[in-house]
Formats: sequence, C-alpha cells, structure tokens
Amino acid sequence: MQIAVLLFDHLTALDAVGPYEVLSRVPGATTVFVGESRGAVRTDLGSLGLVGDATLSEVPAPDVVVVPGGWGQTAHMADGPVHDWLRQADATSTWTASVCTGSLILAAAGLLTGRRAATHWLAARQLADWGVHHTGERVVVDGKYVTAAGVSAGIDMGLALAAVIAGEDTARAIQLGIEYDPQPPFDAGSPRTAPAPVVALVRAMEGTILRGETQAPSSTP
Repeated sequence: MQIAVLLFDHLTALDAVGPYEVLSRVPGATTVFVGESRGAVRTDLGSLGLVGDATLSEVPAPDVVVVPGGWGQTAHMADGPVHDWLRQADATSTWTASVCTGSLILAAAGLLTGRRAATHWLAARQLADWGVHHTGERVVVDGKYVTAAGVSAGIDMGLALAAVIAGEDTARAIQLGIEYDPQPPFDAGSPRTAPAPVVALVRAMEGTILRGETQAPSSTP
C-alpha cells in the first residue's frame, strides 16, 4: 500500500506529519511525500521545512492520498497541476483524505461535491461555496473520502483510517505506540467548549491564524 502525502509551500506541519506518524506504521505501507517538484517546502510559520521526495508525476496512482491544509492552500484553489494530480490519483485511490483546509483543495478539485466533510472551524463556511456540507465533526467518512477538522484532528483521522485498513487492534497498537493519550490542560480545543472571549479573540485573529502569522491583537480576553 502506497500512501502519498501532498506537500506545498505554507502548509501546516502537523496536518502532514500527524497522519504520517500514524499511517506510516500500518503494516505493509510505504509513505511518500510528493509535490510539484522535489525538495523542501516551507511550512506556514516559515521556520520549518518538509522535503518532497517525489514529483506528482512520479506517484500517479497511490492507494491513499492525504492532503494537508494551511494558508498555502489558497494557491491551490484553481485548476492546475495539483488539481490534475488529485483527480488522477482519486480515480484509482482506495482512500482520499484531508486535514484542516486540505478539504477545501479537494472540494475545489470537484472531489467532494454533495458530500459531507470536515475542515478547520474557521474555514467551515467556505465548504458550502463548493457544494459540500460541513458537519462539525472531528473526522468525517463519506464513501472513500476521510476528512479531518483542524490540525491535530489529522492524528484522529489517521487512526480512523488505520482501523479500516488494518483493523482496530492494529490501530489501537499504533495509538499506544505513539502514546496518543490527549490530556490537554484546557477544554478550549473546540468553539463549542472554549470560553466565549477566547472564541471571539480567535475570530478576530482569523486572517492571521489562517495565514500562519503570529502577532496577536493588542487586546486579550
């Protein structure tokens, strides 16, 4: 089984690395990072590089496609090499997956029309523009399409997909092996549970967050 993780400039690192950490441990799987060209791309904060080992044309028919998000997705919302590759790969893939705003790329390529999907909550309204229903769930499976909410949800998506591919016991073993046992210090990981002032702050920072900028506004809750 070949798993292809798409890379592009200004992606969010954990969107790609989270699923990789899980799916690369599926028995018999090989994982390849692919991009329009070989070599490093810079992540959304600019301080980290991820290396693509193959071009899109070198990986025409992976079994699993993983599309990360990050503000760099805005450069891949129109037809071009990435859309062409996604449509080609999707025609024969067993699973096509995304994390965060990666689902917007899939939607813009026409692969999620009429389907249910997840994305980062700040980008939820954009899915409707492409005829996709945002469910608000952390991981959504609709046919062969597996989409995850923002950033850290890619680990959950990877585990859900690993369970379908290799069985629940294998997925549980992978979870234990990476010691994925979330115990966050705050119950603020969802707009449904975060305090209203925090939600308001993040909404006020929406542009900077989706673009990977780090300067906060002067007022804080």
